[in-house]
Amino acid sequence: MAFGCFDLLHPGHLFYLKKAKSLGSELTVVVARDKTIEREKGHSPLLGEKERLALVRALKPVDRALLGAKDPEKKFSVLQKEAPGVIALGHDHLVTAKEIREKLREFSIKARVTRLPGYKPKKLRSSKMRKRVDLELDDLF
Repeated sequence: MAFGCFDLLHPGHLFYLKKAKSLGSELTVVVARDKTIEREKGHSPLLGEKERLALVRALKPVDRALLGAKDPEKKFSVLQKEAPGVIALGHDHLVTAKEIREKLREFSIKARVTRLPGYKPKKLRSSKMRKRVDLELDDLF
């Protein structure tokens, strides 16, 4: 299971989701609700939750995508409903692995929690950029 806002998809998102997928046999992605983003980041997302969900669902590494809890206070309820075996946190997620583990214990769920590294792109030369962008786009859809 992976989590995120996924507002304006970029190669870092794809890197995160590919790494998350490699940790298990199926990848379920929880897309943050607009209210949750507003509360946690202090601003509205550029794309609405339904548009962001549709984009994430279209990505190759994603087997299933769903919206997070409607009530931001109950954002961990998806763990109880889905009972994932592995949880992949992005390098910049605000929630800590410790917080997730505590919720998993509370819900009597045994799962591995791992924080993935950030995306570090190689420098691109302008002559190679088009080819690289085409490859990245091929990986997305």
